[in-house]
Amino acid sequence: MPSIKPFLSYSDQLNNLVKGKGLIINNPSFAMEKLGEIRYYALIDGYKSIFYDYTSRTYISGTTFEDIVNLYEFDEELRLLVFKYICHIEQKIRSQISYYFCDKYSSNQADYLTPGNYNQSRKNRSGITKLIQILDYNANRDTSHDYIVYQRRTYQNVPLWTVVNTLTIGQISKMYSFMQSDIQSKISHCYEAANEKELKQYLKVITDFRNVCAHNERLFLYHSHTDIPDTALHAKLSIPKTGSSYSSGKNDLFALVIALRYLLTKDDFKTFYKQLKKLISSYESKTTSANANKLLASMGFCNNWKSILRYKP
Repeated sequence: MPSIKPFLSYSDQLNNLVKGKGLIINNPSFAMEKLGEIRYYALIDGYKSIFYDYTSRTYISGTTFEDIVNLYEFDEELRLLVFKYICHIEQKIRSQISYYFCDKYSSNQADYLTPGNYNQSRKNRSGITKLIQILDYNANRDTSHDYIVYQRRTYQNVPLWTVVNTLTIGQISKMYSFMQSDIQSKISHCYEAANEKELKQYLKVITDFRNVCAHNERLFLYHSHTDIPDTALHAKLSIPKTGSSYSSGKNDLFALVIALRYLLTKDDFKTFYKQLKKLISSYESKTTSANANKLLASMGFCNNWKSILRYKP
């Protein structure tokens, strides 16, 4: 069994970073304060990657404690920005699912609790059963949402446009994937350039990134479990390929930016883009060009990523 790592005081942690890892600490008081606020594991282990030589197991010459803090704070602001606009998409897809489902069927809760009103393909069946169990519990037994309890007591019916608010983005994504093809088609037509299958992929990627943001995890290095589809933007931005596959912009942070370009309104994406560009520029002003380039590469941003607004999806 490997030995358990011993407890280290803040001063011991800093001493190890300086003498054992070669990190420059200009202000020990500031460093100890940050370790107390953030934790060593979350700050140092979470954000050392672009500054660390994993062969020598030491920091690249000239790396300071402030470099790591600056990257941590950048990622924190990035999470807030991304989360805000993912929530815009989340709200829109909830609205579209409830609208087009009720338009085809009705506002009676029995309709969304009926398995036959979903696409009962073999691969969907167990997922539909689980989804209906969740919907049934939320509509008929859950007491944690006052608006659900009100609908239940007042009308003995909880319409879909109410109960969708209780679902997670992952459950919403699955619900869309279980919808019958005509409903999926109507929903996908609400977006400028995404068909039913592509929208499923975008929603899966959005879900993964949304969960990272919601759980306050490291975002800039995150890769989704699902790729977004190849798009016109990949070609127009001249993203390099490895064989027949694009080397970035598929499941990394830039893939999320591409997904937002397809799913947000034009005005929403323009605002997001301006805020993202400002955030990156702010980080660049606090670090070296080498570190800034490493950051962009780790997020999957191509050299001309700023041109994304010039092209139609």
